[in-house]
Amino acid sequence: MSLGALCRRPLAVARAVLAALCGRLGALCWSPAPLYLSLLLLLPLPGRRRVSAPRPATPADTRRERDDWSPTPTSVNYHFTRQCNYKCGFCFHTAKTSFVLPLEEAKRGLAMLKEAGMEKINFSGGEPFLQDRGEFVGKLVQFCKQELKLPSVSIVSNGSLIRERWFKKYGEYLDILAISCDSFDEDVNVLIGRGQGKKSHVENLHKLRQWCREYAVAFKINSVINRFNVEEDMNEQIKALNPVRWKVFQCLLIEGENSGEDALREAEKFVISDEDFERFLDRHKDVSCLVPESNQKMRDSYLILDEYMRFLNCRNGRKEPSKSILDVGIEAAIKFSGFDEKMFLKRGGKYVWSKADMKLDW
Repeated sequence: MSLGALCRRPLAVARAVLAALCGRLGALCWSPAPLYLSLLLLLPLPGRRRVSAPRPATPADTRRERDDWSPTPTSVNYHFTRQCNYKCGFCFHTAKTSFVLPLEEAKRGLAMLKEAGMEKINFSGGEPFLQDRGEFVGKLVQFCKQELKLPSVSIVSNGSLIRERWFKKYGEYLDILAISCDSFDEDVNVLIGRGQGKKSHVENLHKLRQWCREYAVAFKINSVINRFNVEEDMNEQIKALNPVRWKVFQCLLIEGENSGEDALREAEKFVISDEDFERFLDRHKDVSCLVPESNQKMRDSYLILDEYMRFLNCRNGRKEPSKSILDVGIEAAIKFSGFDEKMFLKRGGKYVWSKADMKLDW
């Protein structure tokens, strides 16, 4: 008798014993078949290879899954120009180039983002209203709302170059206008770099607030808290302006932009501690529209496109660009963005951002 036959005999005997046992149990059980089948499954069939349990995931597996995962570009900040008419000392997106994409190429990239899941686009700079006296950004705003039908289209601006005629032409397509204002003291604005000769930044802010009411655009204020304004009490002024959101940022250092040898700014003198930032927030805790963002929340929770439509990864403290979405597509480029989607949601990155849903009393 062969060795294989000898090995199979004990198994055959065992299976016969089990069959007989289950037959006897049939008199006592309503349905012996499940028991019989379950017992048989415990025994390996001749020639069948035993299936091993799946091995635990290793760190290498986790890294591969992370590398293959692509976030959805739900909310994108497109800094289509680096040029600006202000010289804010802490600026972290400085005028290192003068490049601006042709309008049709910018539209092509925006359409690609919409196809990939974009719901909100924010146009920023630099100063967005410098290019073609606001016509460039106006045409992009109209395209995104009218043709792409995005739920939310917004702009961040210093406000100095916006005229009422722009609102008349493009206001209906804009959901939110965010104006940067770091102080309600003009001397402090000059120290920061937001001064423009005899023009009052604060007076212009109030004028823009009124135009937003008249042309049904949600009004927002962005403030960077730094060494020169950290002791200021802005409660009264913010409540009087009544923005839909008051975004309060902690001054952030980005190597190559406002810090380091190849930077165009030296922002070290503007930096405040986490404790200083928390004290400012505590002083304004009764402002209902306050949305604070510390350095930790800011650094990785924004999807930033530069003037070439490259995602900028800030995880290592400097802006490291991906390849352009126009060259490699959204999925390939966004993997290098460093975007922390969980932090984006944690900081309240997704909110009621369409003016149609805000139900504001214009």
